Amino acid sequence: MIGKIIAGTSFAGTVGYVIKKQSRILDAERVTPPDIWEMVQDFKDQTLLNPRIKNTVGHISLSFSPKDDVRMTDALMLDIAQEYMQRMGITDTQYLLVRHLDQPHPHCHLVYNRVGNNGQTISDKNMKIRNAKVCRALTEKYGLHLAPDKESVRRERLREPDKTKYEIYDAIKTALPQSRSWNDLEKHLKEHDIAVRYKYCGSTNQKQGVLFSKNSFEFSGSKIDRQFSYSKLNRHFAQAQQQTHYRATHAKGFHAAIGNYRSAFTDLFGNAGGSGNKGPIATDSINFGGNIGTLPLPPNDSPVGLSATQLQRKPGESPEEHIARITALLNTVAEAMAVAAMERKRKLRDRKENKPKMKL
Repeated sequence: MIGKIIAGTSFAGTVGYVIKKQSRILDAERVTPPDIWEMVQDFKDQTLLNPRIKNTVGHISLSFSPKDDVRMTDALMLDIAQEYMQRMGITDTQYLLVRHLDQPHPHCHLVYNRVGNNGQTISDKNMKIRNAKVCRALTEKYGLHLAPDKESVRRERLREPDKTKYEIYDAIKTALPQSRSWNDLEKHLKEHDIAVRYKYCGSTNQKQGVLFSKNSFEFSGSKIDRQFSYSKLNRHFAQAQQQTHYRATHAKGFHAAIGNYRSAFTDLFGNAGGSGNKGPIATDSINFGGNIGTLPLPPNDSPVGLSATQLQRKPGESPEEHIARITALLNTVAEAMAVAAMERKRKLRDRKENKPKMKL
């Protein structure tokens, strides 16, 4: 369940929008459906009780996952919406609740008067924070699925400025996996005619915010998506650079281990276990591909054991964990082969020294 707070400028425009051909009125309080103009006039009349309130129109859409479609009856949607209003403090005032039927996911629109029945103000303080908490609580209480995410929104139905906002969202989402720095991100977004501007702390050079603009519209990163705030994107780049360094370090250690292994293998078994080798012939190998290629494995009757299975990636093992594990394994085996080669050389030397000399 997701609640979207929508800015409304007039009751005429808002009521006219929510009452459409593919809609159904679920509930109404102190307004007279189904006539649109009568309901608009009812809302306007109550605003006269408190002329000091300028923004009198309250408009919120409540969206549910398509997975909840079968169980989302009008009665259940009404119960959830009424509890939502109670928790949000939207009480003792006029409202209109309309279910829309033009989308694959169940959703409804709540239109309410910020001037209460007794002239009191329906507070909009910290509205977005309260809305997120209430939606999360109701989702858990009623066992609901998460509502459609941004990837599921039908772009072709969007109007400005949401149309441009989603274009920027899609571009950032696509560019991030390829970006290791702000410069990388700016370069990718420029290809989509998206400009990046930073907000600074006072008159200093310390960045504290980021804004993205396109088609004469500009949005802060957090307005596009919470994961695109300056602090979260900055953290993403820091982690990406750290990961790049981490992988480079592991790759360097891995290639060194490959070299140590090949050298020890050749010393013990000959040239890759091929013709002219000094000992048993290798019976198996593993292909790492790339610039590493095929790595010969010790023969089955070798005192040093290593199998292709040991070098393969285990289920649930990350690429970094895999590289670290086989690097350590190759180093251990290389050391064991070096010791075995030294021992073999010692035995050959002893045998040579102890060989009886022939008398002429």
